[in-house]
Amino acid sequence: MSLIQVGKMRLNVVERGTGIPLVLVHGYPLDHSMWQGQIDGLANGCRVIAPDLRGFGASDVVPGVAMMQQMADDIAGLLDALAIKEPIAFCGLSMGGYVAWQFALRHRQRLAKLVLCDTRAAADTPEAAQGRRKTAETVLVRGAGVAAESLIPKLFAASTITDAPHLVEQTRQVILRTSPEGIAAALHGMAERPDVTAQLSQLDVPALVICGQHDGISPPAEMRQIASQLPHARYVEIADAGHMAPLEQPIVVNAAIEQFLS
Repeated sequence: MSLIQVGKMRLNVVERGTGIPLVLVHGYPLDHSMWQGQIDGLANGCRVIAPDLRGFGASDVVPGVAMMQQMADDIAGLLDALAIKEPIAFCGLSMGGYVAWQFALRHRQRLAKLVLCDTRAAADTPEAAQGRRKTAETVLVRGAGVAAESLIPKLFAASTITDAPHLVEQTRQVILRTSPEGIAAALHGMAERPDVTAQLSQLDVPALVICGQHDGISPPAEMRQIASQLPHARYVEIADAGHMAPLEQPIVVNAAIEQFLS
């Protein structure tokens, strides 16, 4: 791991391997460690780059509002800092997918391929956005445990909770270590994120859309619809996985990504 200066802040980054740069962008309220199976499994064929987004992991915390557009620009700045000029493969899960949309729209020339895991294209409903803002206020008062309590039951397939409780506990600990200010800033940013549904047909980049079979946050039907609206997309559903498909079923997810990148 290393801290890379990007503008006025530092991003913590794990980098391994050689080949096409594959940037792995984590979901809320997690860090790069959710991609350990991909860091270990894909570095033989890719230059895997797994940052902690602003406010998460060991990256600097920027209180206030962390817009998805800002996070996309952070990734572009990180590529500059790493002297990566060739187009990349961008893989984002959940909130990382929201960042992926903005990267594709704002930095298209830097993008070779797009992998979208368990995410959404639609904006929050007013009720959902208000719920995020309320959670942000509560987290600032009561701490990161609030986010862990509400999220953990929604993130995993029932079989993962039963058969791989260590993954669930590992994820819980990541959330508990996360800065409340970083969590709150991301919640405000997600509440304000734009709806990109109408722009999907304009994203001419090759895309892989991955969804856990039992994802209740971004359900398969919704992700199949996203794939159908992208001009050059393939949809892959991951059996025995929920919202955290790359963490729950890394071998299957890695095989899909490897095939897509080749």
